[in-house]
Amino acid sequence: MAEKKEKAELVTKEETRPDTHFGEMERYFDKFFRHPFGLMTPQWPFRDFSFPKMGEISPSVDIFEEGAEMVVKAELPGITKENLHVSITENTLTITGEKKQEEKVEKKDYHRLERSYGSFTRSFRLPDNVNGDKAKASFKDGVLEVRVPKTKETKQKKITIT
Repeated sequence: MAEKKEKAELVTKEETRPDTHFGEMERYFDKFFRHPFGLMTPQWPFRDFSFPKMGEISPSVDIFEEGAEMVVKAELPGITKENLHVSITENTLTITGEKKQEEKVEKKDYHRLERSYGSFTRSFRLPDNVNGDKAKASFKDGVLEVRVPKTKETKQKKITIT
């Protein structure tokens, strides 16, 4: 009888953009109206509420299999290749980057200088059947692509007990 092999989820994403916090607020209101006195603690209502940190970036990432490779694509607009770092340690892919931007406008009676800064680190557990030593990364038009070749999977073999 053949066993059905389930695929493990490779990525879970926790949103950190300000617009997702409305969903958290809605959950707090739902909890409050279901159990109004269970939430009354000194930390309420902000006990589990995670405000975004200044300068925090959360790039969108796709992870998929393509032929004999695992492919990781990250959208990183405004980040330069020099400010991007990729590493693999024991099947964990880590992407780190920072964005520095400065805009200076000078006109006759008008001067403006604006700066922004943001950084991020994202880590992803890759399947056991990949060879991180042979990974390759490319960066073009704000999209990072990391390709990690898969190794041969150990096929299940029935062993006869003697």
